[in-house]
Amino acid sequence: MSSKKLLAIVLAGALGVSACGANDQKPSGDTAVKPGKGGTLRILSESRTLNLDPAKSQSLAITSLGLVHRRLTGWQNAVGQPAKVVPDLSDTGKTSDGGKTWTFVLQDGLKFSDGTPITSADVKWGVERSFAPAFGGGLGYHKDLLGGGDYKGPFEGKELDSIKTPDEKTIVFTLTRPYGDWPWIASTPAFAPVPKGKGAEADYHEHAVASGPYQVETYTKGVEVKLKRNTNWEPAKDQVRAGLPDAVVFQLGQEASVVSQRLAADSGDDQTAFASSFVSPAQLAQLQGNPSAKSRVVTSKSGAVAFLSLNTQKAPLNNVKVRQAFQYAVNKAAYQVASAGTAALAGDTASTLITQGIEGREQFDLYPSKPEGDPDKAKALLAEAGFPNGLENLSLVLNKSNNQTDKAEAIQAALARANIKVTIRSLEADAFETETNLSDNPTYDLILSSWQPDFPSANSNIQPLFATSEIGKGGYNTSRYSNPEVDRLIEEAQSTVDPAEAGKKWAAIDKLILQDSPVVPLIYTRNSFIRGSKVGNFYIADFPAYPNYLQVGITK
Repeated sequence: MSSKKLLAIVLAGALGVSACGANDQKPSGDTAVKPGKGGTLRILSESRTLNLDPAKSQSLAITSLGLVHRRLTGWQNAVGQPAKVVPDLSDTGKTSDGGKTWTFVLQDGLKFSDGTPITSADVKWGVERSFAPAFGGGLGYHKDLLGGGDYKGPFEGKELDSIKTPDEKTIVFTLTRPYGDWPWIASTPAFAPVPKGKGAEADYHEHAVASGPYQVETYTKGVEVKLKRNTNWEPAKDQVRAGLPDAVVFQLGQEASVVSQRLAADSGDDQTAFASSFVSPAQLAQLQGNPSAKSRVVTSKSGAVAFLSLNTQKAPLNNVKVRQAFQYAVNKAAYQVASAGTAALAGDTASTLITQGIEGREQFDLYPSKPEGDPDKAKALLAEAGFPNGLENLSLVLNKSNNQTDKAEAIQAALARANIKVTIRSLEADAFETETNLSDNPTYDLILSSWQPDFPSANSNIQPLFATSEIGKGGYNTSRYSNPEVDRLIEEAQSTVDPAEAGKKWAAIDKLILQDSPVVPLIYTRNSFIRGSKVGNFYIADFPAYPNYLQVGITK
């Protein structure tokens, strides 16, 4: 399975929760509250599962999986700075042939939680294990690049020739083509070590051998996962994780609205807890009357880009002037209100495809207008395209489970001002996926979407959404945009090793795609989270729009 599985879930999660902020809260949170070492941190989760199997996990490098498993590389994220790739188990990798071959060298003296040494063979085994069909579901950016093809994992005695381990500390990846973001790929879950020969059982996630500061103590399905200290983890050899609490407890199956109420009340064990789910706009409004709770809400400065996809392969949306008319017809201010009640809560209006907090991103607007849009400009463009009377019978398709009706109706009303008549169709989740991601000949015209990259590179913004290879077959190019020049430039940017040079190329691709107008950027969504009063160093950096679990601790 490729990375598309995770992308589906990222998309669904972004669509399923309203973007939100916390009014006058500092967007980054309060990092002045310094926690000490010790105590039990509690994480309250809506999910009934916690997947600690690195082959199956879709966890960002700074969230849950990172407490248990280290990876070859890690993320350093800070307020006011783009995220950086940094050493974790190894250095950040070196290439001598322009990005096709990457060599990583592990630190000395690393150990698993069972006391055995962590070797390059364990990292290789972990990566190979991610190819086994029984352990699919995790991020898969590495699979095509390693030439996996029909490879089904290591359990039948076969290895990937593209991964070599010349000694216990060195691991060498030979890719199918140059790829400058490989150090970022090495921070994804599959690059966590699994002891060679282990991990064949389906419930490995319940007793995974740890390399991070914590290991599983008890795993009660659907109820609770308790993590205890991994005494073989050495803080001096880990610049990514603080490892402050003595224990971390995930409480599963918690209703988000109840969690917010509990954390607002801030009593007992909830003082040492935080919610992994967003605070809803309605709950944020309620918290305004509770100064203590309000001060404990932390809001991201930005987040996923929400956008309207236009099916570029279906008339009349195959006409670029028609698509450009949509850039002026939408009312981004109305979309903000529909998303979260106010512009401040929803997030800033968007004009680019690359999300904020990504290195190399450039701010520009090819279609400047008021946030309310410019219906007259839209009508003029439609007339130039041969539609002086506007458009009729367009369909806007929604996933029924994502609660997007208000946002869809705001789009529908705005388009009507420009004589674009749209009908909203709401589909069950399976039917929606079949129609939008799997069909070779879909009937939809428009889709509301949202996207946050899987790793801090514009590559993860652009390629999954706009490469021709991502049309249908489970891909997420829902605008069905195909431009050979863009495909060529994507591969060129992916092959660029220098981040600054690559950033310039991605920014140019961003502009080129928007000239063709396959999507209308709407807003950069905001996420808000609430913590208990004894949770310290709870902050959200510029990327991603989630707290850094690895730095959180308990105050005395």
